[in-house]
Amino acid sequence: MIGTTWASAVWLPLGIVLTVLAIAQFSSLQHELLHGHPFRNATLNHVLAFPALGLCIPYLRFQTTHLAHHYDPILTDPYDDPESNYLDPAVWSRLSRPVQRLLRLNNTLLGRMLLGPAIGTYTFVRGDWRLIRAGDASVREAWVLHGFGLLLVLAWLMAVGAMPLWAYVVAAYGGMSLLKIRTFMEHRAHEKARARTVIIEDRGPLALLYLNNNLHVVHHQHPAVPWYRLPALYAAGKARYTSCNEGYVYRSYADIFRAHLLKAKDPVPHPFYHPH
Repeated sequence: MIGTTWASAVWLPLGIVLTVLAIAQFSSLQHELLHGHPFRNATLNHVLAFPALGLCIPYLRFQTTHLAHHYDPILTDPYDDPESNYLDPAVWSRLSRPVQRLLRLNNTLLGRMLLGPAIGTYTFVRGDWRLIRAGDASVREAWVLHGFGLLLVLAWLMAVGAMPLWAYVVAAYGGMSLLKIRTFMEHRAHEKARARTVIIEDRGPLALLYLNNNLHVVHHQHPAVPWYRLPALYAAGKARYTSCNEGYVYRSYADIFRAHLLKAKDPVPHPFYHPH
């Protein structure tokens, strides 16, 4: 990565910024890889995704949880959707007031960018640790492989990089913060599963950084379609997609910043949760 080598040698802040962008872009690439692009051979895709550039989440765990998330009937469910940011109202009511305030702040876009990576990583690692302690071998193996992916990153920084380790950790956090802009609006609580997934019509730099995953309802309806075909699919069926998700549409990420930088998009306790 040029950010960890030449750019960091010239000016460390520039190196950090470029590495933030590279880590966010690599996460978008990992998302494509787990959906079977660019190769039909899963092993080749896994090899490409192997370096743990983002530091915190094992690729194989990302793959498992994300594919489970793609079962649309469970979207936003506090228990069944691995990527849900909502809580069971009963759980919410038992939280201390400081924790509730923290999670409410996390439901603003600014809070999600600043706090979201730490909160999300803590929640994910805590859940996986419980699975490992319960004897889940697949989760343990995913973390072991992730350790080797981390060693690759460390070896690169020590042998080739001009970036100190602390700066790379900062860049990894920044990369996750950028990704939180995308995931912030991806899903909403709604009684109808088909209306829970957003369309953000942005065609600017963030759309490229996210490999068109801002056209999220198109991706959910066609998960096997590669990123570069999503805009054409949306253009050809815009009326159908926007009708399907009942108008859950934003013109751009700028609109989202204006609407929700300091204002929560929805409550933390799931407003439509029905205990199983």
